[in-house]
Amino acid sequence: MPYIERDISWLSFNYRVLQEAKDPSVPLLERIKFLAIYSSNLDEFFRIRIANHRNLIRVGKKTKKQLEYQPAETLVELLSIVRQQQEEFTHIFEDQIIPELRSNGIYILRWYDINDEQKQYIETYFRDNLLPFVQPVLLVKNKIRPFLNNAALYLVVSLKAKNQKNSETEYAIVKIPSDHLPRIVELPPSNPLRHDLIILDDIVRHSVEWLFPGYEIVDSNSIKLTRDAELYIDDEYSGDLIQKIRKSLHKRNVGPASRLVYDRDMNESVLEFLKEMFELDSYDIIPEGRYHNNSDFFKFPQFNFTHLQNQPLVPLAHPIFSKSDSIFSAIRSGDQLHCVPYQDYNPVIRFFEEAAADPDVTHIKIIQYRVSKKSKIMNALIKAVQAGKHVSAFVEVKARFDEEANLNWGEKLEASGVNVHYSFPGLKVHAKVGLVRRIEKSGPRIYTYFSTGNFHEDTAKIYSDFGLFTMDQRLTAEAARLFSYLETVKLPREPFKHLLVGQFNLRPELEQLIEHEIETALAGNEARITLKINSLQDHRMIKLLYKASKAGVEIQLIIRGICSIVAGVPEISENINTISIVDRFLEHARVFCFHNDGDEKIYISSADWMVRNLSHRIETIVPIYDAEIHKTIKEILQIQLNDNVKARYLNDQKVNMYKSNGSELTIRSQLETYYYFKRLLE
Repeated sequence: MPYIERDISWLSFNYRVLQEAKDPSVPLLERIKFLAIYSSNLDEFFRIRIANHRNLIRVGKKTKKQLEYQPAETLVELLSIVRQQQEEFTHIFEDQIIPELRSNGIYILRWYDINDEQKQYIETYFRDNLLPFVQPVLLVKNKIRPFLNNAALYLVVSLKAKNQKNSETEYAIVKIPSDHLPRIVELPPSNPLRHDLIILDDIVRHSVEWLFPGYEIVDSNSIKLTRDAELYIDDEYSGDLIQKIRKSLHKRNVGPASRLVYDRDMNESVLEFLKEMFELDSYDIIPEGRYHNNSDFFKFPQFNFTHLQNQPLVPLAHPIFSKSDSIFSAIRSGDQLHCVPYQDYNPVIRFFEEAAADPDVTHIKIIQYRVSKKSKIMNALIKAVQAGKHVSAFVEVKARFDEEANLNWGEKLEASGVNVHYSFPGLKVHAKVGLVRRIEKSGPRIYTYFSTGNFHEDTAKIYSDFGLFTMDQRLTAEAARLFSYLETVKLPREPFKHLLVGQFNLRPELEQLIEHEIETALAGNEARITLKINSLQDHRMIKLLYKASKAGVEIQLIIRGICSIVAGVPEISENINTISIVDRFLEHARVFCFHNDGDEKIYISSADWMVRNLSHRIETIVPIYDAEIHKTIKEILQIQLNDNVKARYLNDQKVNMYKSNGSELTIRSQLETYYYFKRLLE
């Protein structure tokens, strides 16, 4: 069965991010942001995935025999791909971005570029701001081995004693305090028509001679160490999981090295010294350009140069909620589709804030996977408790890199009186559901919000997600049943018939939907599947999609990230066509569409098609019963399938080639989607 290893596919996705950085049609300052996104993604990849492969290699032969791949061979291939991408990254930055910045009056200077006034400014800046943080340390083999902080920047300095003839080269490290000071420093301009900048590393590089009196500075090169970020929480059903996570969080930044990046111009003898000093293997080291931690480009000065930035797409008002005095009366008028970031996030916030203030609301429930640090939704829950309502929150504390934030919110909610339920050992709760119970004239009614994304007010500005507000009793009753299970850990008395829920009916129902399309195609009738997901890696589902393709089912896939399926292979996957869209917003929505003999079924979901989502998480897949919403989602899917600007093929032999449908009319799906929703307001 053709299959692309998940991490190789992930690097292919991150390359699509890098493609945005080199795309001349992308505004210049936005291209710099894509360099930052690429770098941030890669850092996390090394802290999690590369660290995982390294650990498997260290475990030994017994574990390797149980795997479906060879970790050492995969690691070598991954590192080779990363090195190629890093070379292209350097080329994009030095040969494209920097010259274009200059043509727009923005200069990133080095020491030989600056004038006397700027030199004086830098020297003063160093003494006033950097001196307390630089931490110079001489390196002595077998005696002095300083601990390198995760993701911190350092200069490795080669030096010789001035007053000794034929003195040997010694080495030292100096911390570059980018965790305390801006990475990019504005200098006094050499003339009024330009903006002069210098990178913090180069200020330290120039000033390092003041830190080592009596030494001649021979050379200096930058390095950065990345450490394993996995928490390695045991999945047993005993012990205090919360305490285990808290203890593990303290260890995250002192984990074993998963990568040392260094300036590729570094002398080989210096590199060998570092490998021995910090006990690094050859696959631990990755050459980069002069600068590391390029995620700092997120804070690159903008200078109010709007012509070098994306044209703003101000989030639109929802056509129904914006005209309604009550969120609940709007939902009573019919199911409501909500799509961020094209529409503003206000309806979701209103759902909880109005529930907190409404005297007829008795219960509020929510699943918290990731939320913003300053969350109006979490504050609404606290106000609801103060108003005498029963409020329940399931807090998933194993949401990677949000563990501490979720623990803090959980404690704050508990202290206010919210009934907080925490993670299950061995299982993540990844569903995105909110529920409100309200007493009305006809009796108690339940209102529910299902989403493909988190209750996160910040990411809602850049993540593209669908949400469904509904009081359809077929869905709300089962949502209540899901919350009951999360709160009591008792199996539901009745099975889920409408919602597809992870650990219950999700995987078998999905497989049955595909099997039905296969049977239909084999009978000579039209059969079609359209999937929009972030990642496709699950072997069983891929095997089933290959079976469907062979049977004649037409399969359209829109996959942002990991794509382990190989589309377009004759006699195996020739009926599968796969594209990926990377643009200014992060494609995050999951939508599943099955032709179903002409009675088309459409679902929105929190779940990707990865082993972890389908087998080891509580996820929800929500059927769309409203005909108008069904039509809207299908039309948006078609807009994406027609994209010929930001869509790339993921088909065999065409990976990451930009898609062209032969049309002279350019269709950029994210812009088209924005204007689609704007027309709904007219």
